[in-house]
Amino acid sequence: MLTFILCIAALVVGYIFYGKRVDKIFGSDDRETPAIALNDGVDFVPMKGWKIFLVQLLNIAGLGPIFGALNGALFGPVVYLWIVFGTIFAGGVHDYMCGMLSMRHKGASISEITGTYLGKVMLQVMRVFSVILLVMVGVVFSKGPAGLLALLTPEKLDATFWLWVIIIYYFIATFVPIDKVIGKIYPIFGICLIIMAVGVAGVLLFAHEYQMPELWNNFYNQHPQNIHIWPFMFVTVACGAISGFHATQSPLMARCMKSEKQGRMTFYNMMVLEGFIAMVWAAGAMGVYNLALQEPNAGLATGTVGVVCKYLLGHVGGIIALLGVIVLPITSGDTALRALRLSLSETLHIDQSTNGKRIKLAVPIFALVIAILVFAKTNADGFNILWRYFAWANQTLSLFAFLCITAWMFENGKGKWAWIPMIPGCFYTFICVTYIANAHIGFNIPWTPAYIIGVACAVAYVVACCMYGKKRAAKLLAK
Repeated sequence: MLTFILCIAALVVGYIFYGKRVDKIFGSDDRETPAIALNDGVDFVPMKGWKIFLVQLLNIAGLGPIFGALNGALFGPVVYLWIVFGTIFAGGVHDYMCGMLSMRHKGASISEITGTYLGKVMLQVMRVFSVILLVMVGVVFSKGPAGLLALLTPEKLDATFWLWVIIIYYFIATFVPIDKVIGKIYPIFGICLIIMAVGVAGVLLFAHEYQMPELWNNFYNQHPQNIHIWPFMFVTVACGAISGFHATQSPLMARCMKSEKQGRMTFYNMMVLEGFIAMVWAAGAMGVYNLALQEPNAGLATGTVGVVCKYLLGHVGGIIALLGVIVLPITSGDTALRALRLSLSETLHIDQSTNGKRIKLAVPIFALVIAILVFAKTNADGFNILWRYFAWANQTLSLFAFLCITAWMFENGKGKWAWIPMIPGCFYTFICVTYIANAHIGFNIPWTPAYIIGVACAVAYVVACCMYGKKRAAKLLAK
């Protein structure tokens, strides 16, 4: 219990002090934003601040802060540390900088910004990674909630029925003006999400039968299958601490903000709030495990979600909370596919001024999504394979974003602060390289050489950041 309280307090301190420091270093000001300068009534639309905050929260808070946290809880209370430190020093910085750089570059996607600072090769790499990741999000964030909805409805309304309902909704949300659907319903869902998280936290704090293990008594790997903490826990938690997917979502709200001064609340603080949600669900899972209401090696996070909702909040409260869990991935899946449409339109220079033109670009996107869903259904292990690739691609994308942020800082006279994005980028280089080197979906290399390769790549990442950053800074001085 005390560990949980201290970690929540650490998140609050982090957003107050570190978030403020990052904002000051970036230098947010009162310049005209893309929402004002490029207002097109579709994607560039000025919105009220409180709506932007809640929409951003739902854009980034998909399955990660719940399913990722539940699976991360299998490693024991050590997961708290990564949620806290990852959120404050990695995820918050990542989301804030990506969103603010988008505002400074006319609402550009992270791929195009990367091309500006890292060159044409990295531009193409980011485009490929972004497309793969956004398609994967559209797939996994439709199949998951469809299965949960089937549990709450009559048998004839099975998972396939709900999957088609979600796909149709995604298609509509992909091309209609952002303030007509997303801007109207997301704030309501955002408020419900916060109430749900606070409700679970309240039960954990004040219902004495739920005993959560303390970190100082359980500082070891508790995973029932003895899966390595390094790197699997850090990839598993995903959006609950840092996610490259967020780099694709932050530009959506960067196109709707009236002032750069809203950046800290929109990007950094919403990531901290997502970290809080991840903490609550990780703690809830551990509390339930201790009550022996479900074995921690049950294997599926969906089962744990139902148990946590039911036994912590009761029957009615549990259903409401479960509906919140269903809404989360849906409200990330639709914006992921919307971001994919916008990214492709930038890459291919396709006009998006009318519904017809936006629909023409959306059709092939959804044809690909449906094809992958068919593969996942016909292949016995298809969905698990997709999820593993999604998890790795999700975290790897953040490395390129951090590299781009570092180059921008050097080029804009902020080189002494370049360690802010460089350190988390270095850390996640080690995590992602080690993961893909050892994993069955990767190179299946034994652990010791996989760790050595990971360390070598992390060192190379730092050297590359410094050398390239200083080169960019020197070119700027020479002009």
